[in-house]
Amino acid sequence: MKKPELLVTPTSVAHMEQLAQAGANAVMIGEQRYGLRLAGEFSRKDIIDAMDVARKYGVRVYVAMNALFHNDKVDELGDYVRFLSEQQVDAIVFGDPAVLMTVREVAPHMKLHWNTETTATNWYACNYWGRKGAKRAVLARELNMEEIIDIKNHAEVEIEVQVHGMTCMFQSKRSLIGNYFEYQGKFMEVQQVKYAKGLFLYDKERDNKYPIFEDENGTHIMSPNDICIIDELEDMIDAGIDSFKIDGVLHEPEYITEVTKLYRRAIDLCAENREQYEEEKNELFARIEAIQPTHRPLDTGFFFKETVY
Repeated sequence: MKKPELLVTPTSVAHMEQLAQAGANAVMIGEQRYGLRLAGEFSRKDIIDAMDVARKYGVRVYVAMNALFHNDKVDELGDYVRFLSEQQVDAIVFGDPAVLMTVREVAPHMKLHWNTETTATNWYACNYWGRKGAKRAVLARELNMEEIIDIKNHAEVEIEVQVHGMTCMFQSKRSLIGNYFEYQGKFMEVQQVKYAKGLFLYDKERDNKYPIFEDENGTHIMSPNDICIIDELEDMIDAGIDSFKIDGVLHEPEYITEVTKLYRRAIDLCAENREQYEEEKNELFARIEAIQPTHRPLDTGFFFKETVY
């Protein structure tokens, strides 16, 4: 049975090596100037080093260029795409057509993954971008299991689904937190906010904490819970979903690595020994639950319409 790729977001080059040893088949990296909500910042030097690690372990490297670009950055895209092409990265992740057009001009051989986070909700849209040059569609997080399977059955492109981690509920292109502190006379640069893990919106009625993540692309309000469907992989593996993603944004490297090990075990068992997977899946879920931050409960996201916010 076909195994889906296990795609993880590392926090650093050293962490990427740990994830490869833990069983990740692919990583998504990048720098915040071009990519959204990254688990770690990867400079051009880091990307060069990451490609050395990738070749050592046979791991695929996808670079995020999924921001929405204003005119002031469009002229930079060609140089960055050319650099990525020279490093022989495996794909560029995009949402803005400006990236697709730039790739066509300077690196037409480059593989593209269409990722808009929200608008990949039907197979017509996936196939539309496939016919424009994308080889993969990253599905919206708001889809249920039945919708995901239906899209895969009709898709002409690879399909990627997030199976673990937090999701983005809201994004503004403005630096709302930085602007607020500046208004108070407390100037705060975006770089100081980016890796802070203690910024929350607190919903007293539901007793939920919504993490706030701010980078060069603006302000992002994240889900209060983490998706975890390590015990619900059967239908998607049977349908042939091409890639399962673990999103490590705002999580510690050790946590991401341990979760990767557990999903590696779950995927291998589900594809090779379904009976053993059925026996172990509850234990695998319990092992994630045991290391889960206390303020971030686990749920199944929108897969079974459990999430409400």
